[in-house]
Amino acid sequence: MKAFGPISHEKFAGTFDDEALKHLMRRALLGIKLDDFKKFSGQNLDQVINTIFKESTTPAPPVNHYENTVKDTTGVPLGQTWVNSTYGDGTINSRRRQSLKSWWLQQMHFQAPTIHEKMNLFWHNHFATEVNVYDDARMGYMYLSTIRKFALGNFKNFVKAITLEPAMLNYLNGNQNTKTAPDENYARELQELFTLGKGPNSKYTEEDVKAAAKVLTGYRYTREPLKSYFQADRHDSTDKTFSSFYGNRVIKGHPGDFAENELDELINMIFEKEEVSLYIIRRLYLFFFYYDITPEIEANFINPLAKIFRDSKFEILPVLKVMFSSKHFFDTELRGSIIKSPIEHLIGTTKLLEPNWPIYESFINEYYLLANDLATVSDRGQQVLGDPPSVAGWPAYYQAPVYHEIWINASTFPERTKFTDNYISKGYKRNNQSLLFDPISFTKKLKDPSDPVKLIDELTFLLFQIPISSKLKTKLKTDILLAGQASDYYWTELWNEALQKPTNNNISMVTSRLKSLLSYFLALPEYQLS
Repeated sequence: MKAFGPISHEKFAGTFDDEALKHLMRRALLGIKLDDFKKFSGQNLDQVINTIFKESTTPAPPVNHYENTVKDTTGVPLGQTWVNSTYGDGTINSRRRQSLKSWWLQQMHFQAPTIHEKMNLFWHNHFATEVNVYDDARMGYMYLSTIRKFALGNFKNFVKAITLEPAMLNYLNGNQNTKTAPDENYARELQELFTLGKGPNSKYTEEDVKAAAKVLTGYRYTREPLKSYFQADRHDSTDKTFSSFYGNRVIKGHPGDFAENELDELINMIFEKEEVSLYIIRRLYLFFFYYDITPEIEANFINPLAKIFRDSKFEILPVLKVMFSSKHFFDTELRGSIIKSPIEHLIGTTKLLEPNWPIYESFINEYYLLANDLATVSDRGQQVLGDPPSVAGWPAYYQAPVYHEIWINASTFPERTKFTDNYISKGYKRNNQSLLFDPISFTKKLKDPSDPVKLIDELTFLLFQIPISSKLKTKLKTDILLAGQASDYYWTELWNEALQKPTNNNISMVTSRLKSLLSYFLALPEYQLS
C-alpha cells in the first residue's frame, strides 16, 4: 500500500516542473516524444492540460497493403481502403485483419500529444471484444471508429452506440437474442462490466438480467452491407419488470418499430444509479493512476469525481481534466508506481527513440508490415491488440491482488529486453526496407551530449520515473562511454570529432557506445515502470 499524502481531487497547486510534466505525459499518453516534451517544458499546468486533453484528428482508414502478395477479389486496389467494401473471402479478411492491426499501431506511434489514443485503448479494454471471435476486419474497424468517436465524448451515448455495434452484437450474442430464445449474455455484461460493475452497491439481480435481455431482443446486423438494424418481429413486446434495485421499474412493451424506444428507457434507468459514475471513475483510476483504491481514495477522490461526472451528464473529457490536474495525481508516491503494459512499453520506446520509417507512398506494403512486426512485440508481451483474453479485458486492469504485476513474468520480461535490444541494435527489415533507430540523430537532440555526465543524466531523466543510483551512472559512464578511460574529455573529444570530422571509425565507436548504453538502460527493471 502506498503512503500517499492527503488525498484530494482539488487542483494541484505545487510546482509544475519537468518532473511533474514527465509524469503527466507518461500517464496520459502512450509514450513521450522528445520534441513534444521540449515544447511543453516551461508551460504551466493549464496550458499543457488544454493541449493534451482534446480530441485528435480522425485518421485516414487502413488500406490494402497486401495487393502484391494476395489479389483483392473485391476490387480494392493497393493503397485504397477496404473498410466499406464487401467481405471477400477468408484470405482477404485475414490480410485486412493484419492491415487493421498495423494501422492501429501506426496511430499509436504517430499520435498527436493528446490523451485520445490512450483513451481508445482504455475503452477497448472496457468494452472488450475479440476479433478472433467476430472475425471480420470491417467489423473491427467500425468498432474502433465508434470507440474513437466517443472516447472523450458522452459515456451514456457511448453505451448505446456500442450496444448496436455489429462486432458487439456478434461477440455477445445480441444477434441471436429473440423473443422465443432470449440470450442474456449482453444484458449481463451491460450491467456487470460496462456500466454498474460488481461493487457492493451494484445490487441488480438475475431477474434484472433476464428483463434487460428481453428489452434487447430484435437487434441484428447484416454483413452486406455491414450495419446493425432492428427487427420488430423478433422483439419481446411484453412488459419488463425490474427489481427493487431499480425501484421496481416497469419498461412497457412496445409494438413494432416503437420497441426501439425500450433500449433508451433501459439505458436511462441504469444511468439513474449513482453506481454507474462511481464504477467508471474507479475503472479510470485503476487504468491511469494506481491499482489500490483505499477507503480514503474512495471517499476523497472517487466520490467527488463521480459527482462531477454525473453533474456533467456523463461527459468524459471534463472529468479527465479534473483527474489529471488534481493534487492527488501529482503525489510523488504515484510516480513510477505501476508497471507499463506491453503496449505502453512498446510505444513508449518507439516514441522516444523514434526510428526512420520507409517512405509511405513508395513502400505501403513494407510500411504496414513493419508496423505489424512492432505489434507482434505486444502480442508476445501478452497484450494482443484487438483480442483481449475475455469480455472482462486484460486481467492486469482488474485481477486483484496482483493487477499490473501480471505483465511481468519469466516469459514476458525476456521478451521486453529482446525487443529493446533488437530495436536499438539492428531494427526491423522487410523487403529491403528498414525501420531503424539512429542513436546519433537522437542524441544530438539532447542538451549537452558532449558531456558524458550530463548526457547520462538527461537520458536517465527521460527513461525513468524512479532514478537510478549515482554509482551506477558513474560505472556506465566509465565502462561504456569512456571505455575505461579516466577523463570525461575522452568522450567529449570522440563525440565532437564524430560530428565535425566524421569517419567510419569514430561514427562506429560513438554509435556502438550509445547503443550499448541505451540497451543497458532499457533492460533495467526501472524502465518497466510508469
